[in-house]
Amino acid sequence: MRPLTDTLPKPLLEAGGKPLLAYHIEKLVACGVSSIVINVAWLADCIEKYVGDGSRFGVPVVLSYEDEALETGGGIFQALPLLGDEPFIVVNGDIWTDYPYECLANYPVRPDQLAHLVLVDNPEHNPGGDFSLSEQQICIDTPLYTFSGLRVFSPRLFDGCTAGRFSVVPLLREAMAKAQVTGEYYAGRWVDVGTPERLAELDRSL
Repeated sequence: MRPLTDTLPKPLLEAGGKPLLAYHIEKLVACGVSSIVINVAWLADCIEKYVGDGSRFGVPVVLSYEDEALETGGGIFQALPLLGDEPFIVVNGDIWTDYPYECLANYPVRPDQLAHLVLVDNPEHNPGGDFSLSEQQICIDTPLYTFSGLRVFSPRLFDGCTAGRFSVVPLLREAMAKAQVTGEYYAGRWVDVGTPERLAELDRSL
């Protein structure tokens, strides 16, 4: 995303006159989420200045600072003390979607379930896909869909992990092999804002 991200972190890039992060926070608040944790690393001070304590959005916001980017697994593991013992929603900050977040907020997580993922059609930049879906169970064979960056995690997914930088993918694959990861397919609008061109296209459409 350079040079755009030389001065702003990706979640603060604007589309339709609003930072991507604002769309997520507003939708989470609208569906009843009562507190938000944001993992920050690159240009964290920009997000701190924009979000503050969350009062401008009507929800308490706490930032989890990473001295170096810890990847999704390491970042969430570090933030677990701020997230509590119940399943929580995780949203990638560099996507845009019209997915109804209330579906995640109200998703009934089973006691033996470790994650629930939202899948979308494969975009041009990921034609091979990530996962397949069979009777609401996520499978790793014959990928047909792309992971959207929207999910619900149980804190128990991270049992046995240690602090540091690590990917969440191996944890998910292990849980999938035990039928502990469910999923759903979403056919609505979704954009992975990974290039200036895709950001500009989203901006025009909004």
